[in-house]
Amino acid sequence: MDDPSDDPPTSAVLLDSCHFSQVVFNNVEKFYVPGADVTCYYTLTQNISARGKDWVGIFRVGWKTTREYYTFMWAPLPAAGHSDTAVQQKIQFKAYYLPKDDEYYQFCYVDQDGMVRGASVPFQFRAETEDDILVVTTQGEVEEVELQNKTLREENEELKASCANLRKQNVELQEELKKTQELQKSLESLRSNTEKLELELNSLEMENKHLKEQGDCREAELQQLREQIQDVTSEKQRLESRLKTALEHMDQLQSQVLNYEKEVENLSLVGQDKTEQLETLKEENQQLRLSTAQQLQPGAVALGFAIFPPDLPTPFLSQQHNLMKELEEQKHLFQVLQAEKDEADEESQKLRAENSALLRHLSQAAEFSPLSALPQARAPIPAPGAGGLLFGNPYSAAGGNPGAGAEASLRVCPMCEEVFPGDVEISQYEAHVQSHLLECPICTKSFEKSNKQVFEDHLLCHRLE
Repeated sequence: MDDPSDDPPTSAVLLDSCHFSQVVFNNVEKFYVPGADVTCYYTLTQNISARGKDWVGIFRVGWKTTREYYTFMWAPLPAAGHSDTAVQQKIQFKAYYLPKDDEYYQFCYVDQDGMVRGASVPFQFRAETEDDILVVTTQGEVEEVELQNKTLREENEELKASCANLRKQNVELQEELKKTQELQKSLESLRSNTEKLELELNSLEMENKHLKEQGDCREAELQQLREQIQDVTSEKQRLESRLKTALEHMDQLQSQVLNYEKEVENLSLVGQDKTEQLETLKEENQQLRLSTAQQLQPGAVALGFAIFPPDLPTPFLSQQHNLMKELEEQKHLFQVLQAEKDEADEESQKLRAENSALLRHLSQAAEFSPLSALPQARAPIPAPGAGGLLFGNPYSAAGGNPGAGAEASLRVCPMCEEVFPGDVEISQYEAHVQSHLLECPICTKSFEKSNKQVFEDHLLCHRLE
């Protein structure tokens, strides 16, 4: 065999694509004696052209590809001139490289492309058995052999009977074994079910423990919520008391504002009378001035001077002076009343803001207390206009009761007492109320249309200023 490092060409081509008829192996023995050289005889047909890398290998029966060879020898090239006829060749494998087991092997011719071109019949590497040797015996030996055969037959019958009994016992034992296996399976199933039930029991115990812990936590939270409800209820009662006090104070301030408005109206009427008297006195004074001017010198008149005699302390001038003084006093009193009214409006505005804050606080407190009996809505509190609280009690829309929740969704005109449902838009309600008012173009104060004289006196006061 050549150097093993020089591996032969092989391929992964399967048996289906090989051509085994191009090389025929001859005189292949059934057995080759282990430890001896083996000579392989084969014939190259005219269908194959030998090449330098062709080789013959020994393969174990059942091989799949040419890479599974056990050993190989390079195939010798035939002599020249024999390319068109069959050529006899031989190769000798050394005993050292041959298999040592008794498996079946075969010769295969492989070309340099790794394709199998021929394969031999299977053979083994072992010595011949005694079955292949002819034995000659005498008549006595034959009779002795027949006697031994008879004894062996009897023993065979006994063994057959014993074997039948053993088979029967084996069947019974197999049935018992089968029953035992079924019982074992049932026992394993019961054990598995028991383990599952134990796991479920442990899970339920853990869940029960967890639920108890949650119940304790919920009880503590419930106690804390009860305490919070109690605190919120106390805070609500305190805020309701403060709200009630603030509303009473607001009603008092509203009454004071109404009284101030009445006084201002009376003062406006008095000022109107005084203004008429002043106008009358002005006309009389003008007439007196004209009559006096006619008595003066014509030159002074031509120069455009109005010379009054120094001795003119007439009762008209004194009366005019008194009226002007009284008018100034009335004007000062009006300003004082107006300042007091503005202060009352400012305080009323602060009370309204505090009232709104208290109502918001109460509404927030009601969210925490499910036992709250606070009315869910109060009558809307209109914001003061530019001229102050001119529309009476702001809670008149709820029948004078600041806690009247039943009328909270209605709006009542403070002028004509017309009732507007809650679904009417605020702009429509405001436009209706504005239709009853007269607005001062100077200070943007509003007056009722029914008190048009008060509105005109108010404009006159602006002109006198």
